[in-house]
This record gives sequence, C-alpha cells and structure tokens, in this order.
Amino acid sequence: MAASKPVEPQSGTGLPRWQLALLVGAPIALGLGAVYLWSRCRANEKRGKGEGERKAPEGSASPVQGQRSPGRPGEGSSTPLDRAQSAKSKGNKYFKAGKYDNAIQCYTEAINLCPKDQKSDLSTFYQNRAAAYEQQMRWAEVVQDCSQAVELNPRYVKALFRRAKALEKLDSRKECLEDVTAVCILEAFQNQQSMLLADRVLKQLGKEKAKEKYKNREPLMPSPQFIKSYFSSFTDDIISQPLQKGEKKDEDKDKEGEAAEVTESSSYLKAKQYMEEENYDKIISECTKEVESQGRYTAEALLLRATFYLLIGNATAAQPDLDRVINMQDANVKLQANALIKRGSMYMQQQQPHLSTQDFNSAAEIDSHNADVYHHRGQLKILLDQVEEAVGDFDACIKLRPDSALAQAQKCFALYRQAYTGNNPAQVQTAMNGFEDVIKRFPKCAEGYALYAQALTDQQQFGKADEMYDKCIELEPDNATTYVHKGLLQLQWKQDLDLGLELISKAIEIDNKCDFAYETMGTIEVQRGNLDKAIDMFNKAINLAKSEMEMAHLYSLCDAAYAQTEVARKYGLKPPTL
Repeated sequence: MAASKPVEPQSGTGLPRWQLALLVGAPIALGLGAVYLWSRCRANEKRGKGEGERKAPEGSASPVQGQRSPGRPGEGSSTPLDRAQSAKSKGNKYFKAGKYDNAIQCYTEAINLCPKDQKSDLSTFYQNRAAAYEQQMRWAEVVQDCSQAVELNPRYVKALFRRAKALEKLDSRKECLEDVTAVCILEAFQNQQSMLLADRVLKQLGKEKAKEKYKNREPLMPSPQFIKSYFSSFTDDIISQPLQKGEKKDEDKDKEGEAAEVTESSSYLKAKQYMEEENYDKIISECTKEVESQGRYTAEALLLRATFYLLIGNATAAQPDLDRVINMQDANVKLQANALIKRGSMYMQQQQPHLSTQDFNSAAEIDSHNADVYHHRGQLKILLDQVEEAVGDFDACIKLRPDSALAQAQKCFALYRQAYTGNNPAQVQTAMNGFEDVIKRFPKCAEGYALYAQALTDQQQFGKADEMYDKCIELEPDNATTYVHKGLLQLQWKQDLDLGLELISKAIEIDNKCDFAYETMGTIEVQRGNLDKAIDMFNKAINLAKSEMEMAHLYSLCDAAYAQTEVARKYGLKPPTL
C-alpha cells in the first residue's frame, strides 16, 4: 500500500509475503509466526485423530513396554499401583459427571498410592488432576500438576499442552510458547488446537515487543530503489513530478495575464531538486523550512514531508501533515486526493480498514478522474479479499489511463487469485492468457513478469516462471525483491538450497535494507536448523521494518525461532530440517 511501498506481490496461494518460505517444500518447521493458520487449513483436510480440544482425563497411562495391565476395580486388587488405578478410575467417573472436587480427591489419592518408580502412571494421575483443576479455572494448580507430569514424562503431549493453555491464562506467554512449540513438534503440526494457540501467543508477543521497539526506533530511510518504486506507483501525484527548469504555472500569471517563470528561491523547490539527485535525507528538513516560512508551496511541502515520514516509518509525524493538506480550503484537489490515498494506506498499515476505506472513498468523490485513487483502492480491496470490487477499481484506473501497465498486471493477478482460490480451471486459464497479453503489450513492465511468475509457480510451470523472473531482473537489476522470489523458486523447483541462498544473498548485496531478504533468509535458516543465524537475520529485518505491524510479525518469527532453541535444549526436540 502507499503507506510504505507498492503492494508486495503475493503468492497465488493467497499466502502473504512473509509465508513465502513455505515454498521450500520442506516439512513445516516452527519458525513462521502465522504458519500455524496455514497448517490448520491443511489439517482440516485430514479431520480425525487429535484435532479436537483435549479436556477429558486419560483413562489409562501412556503405554510402556513390559508394563502389566492394571486390575479392574472390584477384583480384589491389592498392590499399591492397582489401588491407585482404581482411585483414578473412580476420579474419571466423577470428572465425567462434572463433580470436579470429588475427582480431585480421587486423583490425589491415586498420586499418594502410586509407587514413585511407576513414572508413566504417576504422570497420568498428575495430568488428570490438572484437567480437573482446569475445569475450575485454577490455573496455578494446573501449571503445578502439569509440571509434575512433564518432569516424570518429558514428552507428555497432553500435559505440555494443558500447561501451555494455563500459562497463557496467567499471561506467562514466553513459557506458554515454549510448551506449545514442543507440542507442535511432537504432533508433527497435525493438531489445529496447538497450532492456533502457538499462533495466538506469537502474535501477542510480537505486538507487545513491536509497540515498545517501534516507539523508540531510529527513523531509517529506505533504499533509493525502494523509494523510486514507491513513487512509480503514482501517476497523478504532483509532488513526484519534477519541476522542469523554467516551468510556468497558472498561479504565476502577472497582471497582464502572461505566465512568469518560477525563479524565486524556495525550500520546497530545493527539496524537489534533492529528490531528483536521490539525496533523500535532506528532503524533510527543506520541506519543514517551507512550511515554517508559510511559503507559496506550503501544501506541497506538507504532503512531500508527510510522504517521507511514511517512508521512514514515522506515521505519527506524517498524519498531522496529511490532515492539514486534506482540510485546506484552497489546496489543489489532486494534492488533497493524494493525501487521502496516503492516509488511507497508512490506516490499512495500522489495521484500521474502516478508516482506510473512508479515505479512499473520499478521494474518489473529490477527484473522480484520478487514476491513482482507483489503483490504490484496488490494492486495498485485494488485501480485504474483496476481489470483485478490486477488479472494478482496476478497470476504472485502466479506463482513465489505458497505458497503466501496473494496473493491468494487478487486475490480471486479482482475477487469477479469484479463479485459483475458487478452483475454477477455466477462469485460471483465462487469467493466465491475460498475463500473456499484458507482458506482450507492456514488455517494459517488470511487475507484469513478477506477478505472472508467481501464478506460473502455482501452476508448477517452474521453468517459465524462472524465465519471467529473469525478465524482471533484466528490466530492474537493482530490485532485490525479485532475487528473493527467484531464490525461493529454486528451492521449490530444484530443491537447490545453495542456489536459493546465493540469490537471496545477492538481494542483500544489492540492497542491504531489504527486510524481505533478511526475513526469508531467517526462515530458511530455521528450516535448516541454524536457529542462531535465523534469529540474527530476523533481528536485522526487525531493525528495517517500515511499520509497527511488520515489526510485530518479524518479532513473532524471531520468538518462534528462539522458542525452538529452548525446546531443543530442554527436551532434545528438533523439527525436520532441510
């Protein structure tokens, strides 16, 4: 979105860019914040064992080779273990009847009777008592009993999961994450309940950390390539169009109606000159001088300053400037529409879609012939899964600017996503034909090749997808993101880890501020089991995050990797690796 950069192309599977590392084709590893939600969708296709909420106590101990079966109650059992099993069975009946105090008494009796060397049985009794405490919402007791159970049986899934749930209730999220990480790995990511809990806790931790970090972060100017890509997504943006030398403006007409040249020294014009020179660090200060002096370009300076505040991730500073331009009575309507687009995009970054939609609609009302309004609102609609409305907006943009290659490409991608997720092969083929038409009519549009490449990857036409990425690189050799996508393609297509990492490393070499490259590298290192390196990559991406929302996501990845290191240390558990 315009708040930070043009919309990152998504995979045709509908996965956001931060889930693209799943394309490596390896077993799912615990290192992808919201990957649990994606895995849940796969798990839903395999309804069955282990998917429901685990509430009931266990009827018997975990099987242990060589252990004899316990005697049934009422058969004159005489050993301590038999009497303990009898007490547990009685407790189970009370539990099912909802008489939890009675159940707790019976499980306590079983614990006291059970020989200490019968660890498997004893761990079950503790876990059952924890289940009864859970029904009474006595979370501290749940944690205590589950801890006893896990100490006796370190890979006891039920006890680990129950303790994780109780720890979440007690706001002990770090400890909760470690337990649910172990559960996910032990269950091979097949149980949606544990994956949902892990995802929820990771998001909570990420938001908490990002809120504090983002508030105190040092503003960071993105790379020149990123800034140029950002401005290229606008066609009706006055501030992104260079003032030509000797340019004449209507407002400069003298009393005789003749146009006079713009010759006066202006801080805003200096800022524009710095833009052309890619000397971006000086733009905000020059715009500030124009605003403070109440110069003739105050509205333009406010909008340009707000834009660069957004680019460095300072939405707090950007919003007052945008508000002021939007509410100016005598401001150029295109300036106001552009400010509404950027504020609407900012709201979307802040997960306020209602306010975002309001701003885009207002922009369409005041400047109905502004193609940028429909282009960027189309992107918003895609993010909101309102694909039909997105296509309508792209059509409106194309009608106003038939030469808008970007809108043409994104319309094709919206149609492709709609057909792909709707499992409509005929419409998928129509969309693929549309991509062919776009790249034929607009051979210089790198975005067209990039989006087509992702659709081809979905269709497992890997060779042609690779050709499309090569076209992108030929057109935009300094676009680091393309190298990352091409690297991911090598991992999925050829399982060529070395080439994939080489391409992603190339992306970092081209643009050492490419957070997507660091994030992807970190995710791959998680899959390879190099957790320390993964955490280092995620931390680099965190320092480059352009919004609090992005930073929260990256923290969730980092926390997931860190949780794995703790699980490996405590339980000797490691997920499958590449």
